[in-house]
Amino acid sequence: MLIEQNKKMIKIPHTQYPVIDLLKNRWSNRAFKKESISEEQLATLFEAASWAPSSNNEQPWQYYYAQKNNPDKFNSLANCLVPGNSIWAKEADVMIAVVARKTFDANGTTNEYAMYDVGAANYGLLLQAQTMNIYGHIMAGFNRSTAIETLNLSENQIPVAIIALGFLGEAAQLDEPFKTRELTARSRKPVNEIAFRL
Repeated sequence: MLIEQNKKMIKIPHTQYPVIDLLKNRWSNRAFKKESISEEQLATLFEAASWAPSSNNEQPWQYYYAQKNNPDKFNSLANCLVPGNSIWAKEADVMIAVVARKTFDANGTTNEYAMYDVGAANYGLLLQAQTMNIYGHIMAGFNRSTAIETLNLSENQIPVAIIALGFLGEAAQLDEPFKTRELTARSRKPVNEIAFRL
């Protein structure tokens, strides 16, 4: 269902069971407003990410980011995206490359939970952003080789995702098919398709 909030159309789903608003209000937008996120706001988002749970408290996440006000660095990250994402994501204020460390710092063995932990950190970042009226879209649609080269990553680092981050814009500013996607109601599988009593 679409409702009017702060003069923006926000997708609020009808849930099968009661869910807190913070979770319901989070969605992956594609329209961004031309407004800058402050350094303090960004630091708050990364702080939120840092408090995610992780195996052995290794915190395998790393964030490489650039803002629109530094076009060379911003474009270097945007250029890692596949065309279907770059066309709208380049309007965000911040581009973040999310990287995972593959091994445990403590003993150098493979961290099989790194990707899981990084996902948890990303969700913490997005939920904190939601409380600040900042929206993010996590993308898997990017060229890993280009990201590795752009960020000069080591063998022990793997790019996981790229996040476009900014204040919510208007769906009308998007071309199709992105405009329709911005206005389409959200849905999820019912609980009985994902949770099974043993």
